[in-house]
Amino acid sequence: MLPTIKWDRNKVIIIDQRKLPEEEIFVECKDYEQVAEAIEKMVIRGAPAIGVAAAFGVALGILSIEEIESLEKKFLEICQRLERTRPTARNLFWALERMRNVFDNNKDLPLPQLKQKMIDEALIVEKEDIETNKKIGFWGKELIKNGQSILTHCNAGELATAGYGTALGVIRAAFSEGKRIQVYAAETRPLLQGARLTCWELDKDNIPVILITDNMAGFLMQKGKISLVITGADRIARNGDTANKIGTYSLAVLAKEHGLPFFVAAPLNTIDYNLADGSQIPIEERNPEEVRKIGDRCLVLPHIKVYNPAFDLTPADYISAIITEKGIVRPPFEFREFRGHNT
Repeated sequence: MLPTIKWDRNKVIIIDQRKLPEEEIFVECKDYEQVAEAIEKMVIRGAPAIGVAAAFGVALGILSIEEIESLEKKFLEICQRLERTRPTARNLFWALERMRNVFDNNKDLPLPQLKQKMIDEALIVEKEDIETNKKIGFWGKELIKNGQSILTHCNAGELATAGYGTALGVIRAAFSEGKRIQVYAAETRPLLQGARLTCWELDKDNIPVILITDNMAGFLMQKGKISLVITGADRIARNGDTANKIGTYSLAVLAKEHGLPFFVAAPLNTIDYNLADGSQIPIEERNPEEVRKIGDRCLVLPHIKVYNPAFDLTPADYISAIITEKGIVRPPFEFREFRGHNT
């Protein structure tokens, strides 16, 4: 697989996910503003990947500072700019908090040393994300039995992380163990991350995948073609309420109606310990043009109003288990803050 994001000689290189699967094009970011725009414009997406991008963005921003007198003011501006990019993904804010801690603990160092400290920390965030995802796969593969068919939504694979993936990481781990599986990928309107990205990833790994439209899921469950559902997450409240790509809640309701397990795979840094339940999770609304068009083709009369929430909320009662790098958590969920790095 091509790397989702990497640090290369004081630049951040990102595969442009808007172009996939037709073209494999990389975007080069030379400053934190370009990283922020890449996040906003969905060049890079997926909560863990956004977190890594934010850490790299901070490092790029610090590199541009030449005057020690403006250091703290400029650092605050960098973090605030990156915070404004995507409001729902908890991993973005977690990464910025982590970079702030490193900055606060080292801001009295000579500027060249501080810059290196920030770069080193961002690289650690990237490395840990890959290691974390592999641990999620290790725990989660036990939930998949030989011969099962798995429905997934949106893209929670390598493209949504620094590597390996969360929900797709579980699928990869089960497949690598020799289990015969069939994946059904929901297309995931309006930006078709399931069709464009998940199918692309699974095909590259020779994992059997069948694409379905979002409104086919219930029919497949009714016909006994789905064994379980597994998705990623963008933010999880302390009680297990989970925000994920729009359409996830519908699949959870359908899974419960048909007696099927519904699993969420996410690192611990997706959990927002400040939120008791999902009612407080901010839900991003995106540009109506994403719904109006597919590519350059308009689907609707121009005066028709569009509502375009990017995420929805799945209550904890609909979730069979949450797979983390520390193990599988089953209801009733009551997450307590894990202090330290994800190792």
